[in-house]
Amino acid sequence: MSLFNAYSICEIGKDAAGIAGNIFAFGLFVSPIPTFRRIMRNGSTELFSGLPYIYSLLNCLICLWYGTPLISCDNLLVTTVNSIGAAFQLVYIFLFLIYAEKPKKVRMFGLLLAVLGIFVIILVGSLKITDSSIRRILVGCLSCASLISMFASPLFIIKLVIRTKSVEFMPFYLSFSTFLMSISFFLYGLLSDDAFIYVPNGIGTVLGMIQLILYFYYKRSSSDDSTEPLIVSYG
Repeated sequence: MSLFNAYSICEIGKDAAGIAGNIFAFGLFVSPIPTFRRIMRNGSTELFSGLPYIYSLLNCLICLWYGTPLISCDNLLVTTVNSIGAAFQLVYIFLFLIYAEKPKKVRMFGLLLAVLGIFVIILVGSLKITDSSIRRILVGCLSCASLISMFASPLFIIKLVIRTKSVEFMPFYLSFSTFLMSISFFLYGLLSDDAFIYVPNGIGTVLGMIQLILYFYYKRSSSDDSTEPLIVSYG
């Protein structure tokens, strides 16, 4: 096999993994919809927290910026998945602002402004770095750190499942979507030779696998419905 053919196969595999990751990520983006149906039906955010959506928005914006040609080359599929993810999170945040009580509303709006401010600082600050390799390393490190922290967020759910021996608060479809998305972008990062993508998604793959193992282990003693939204990061 010639080097050209090997390169072509690698590029095809990378694109296929990226497209698959975009598709599987959609399952994560729509996972809070039942929660917001309940919020809209009851006209209140009740005890639900808006923090996961705020943090997820920041994560999507940072990863979106990393995927642009101004930061890294040939990562369009990272940009697309995080653009869609950011749009979903903005919709969820605005719905939360509409139905939240005044104290929550003020806090959420303040956090939203803080997230947008942080992103603007990252965007403008990175553009001031003239060396493209240093710029990529800086934004890549921020993206990697954000993804790892997002993938680590379900750890408290894993602890809850082990303690209660129930998967009531760990929906199967969400854990499965997380696993599939993580492994897709892990392969995408490997084929791109991009550690800022394959390292965090490799961690996400392991954590997703642990969630699936726990789900099947404790499935019999669990109820079918979940009442708490879980948000995991993308790309």
